[in-house]
Amino acid sequence: MLVLTRKLNEAIQIGEEIEISVVSIQDGQVKLGINAPKHIEIHRKEIYLSIQQENSSASNLSADILKKLTNSKP
Repeated sequence: MLVLTRKLNEAIQIGEEIEISVVSIQDGQVKLGINAPKHIEIHRKEIYLSIQQENSSASNLSADILKKLTNSKP
């Protein structure tokens, strides 16, 4: 893991397309601004994990249904 220190209004550049800026710091909370192309999805970690879990559950359900369909006899 790379750990960087940034102050208010300073930024981090990731590749050529992504910039993360420190927008404000208040009461122990840091607000970040992210500039990235629209095709790049950006989520809070807990939301990302929830999406991954939902996708995994949906794919398992689809696989189960497919097995039942292929194993059923007309």
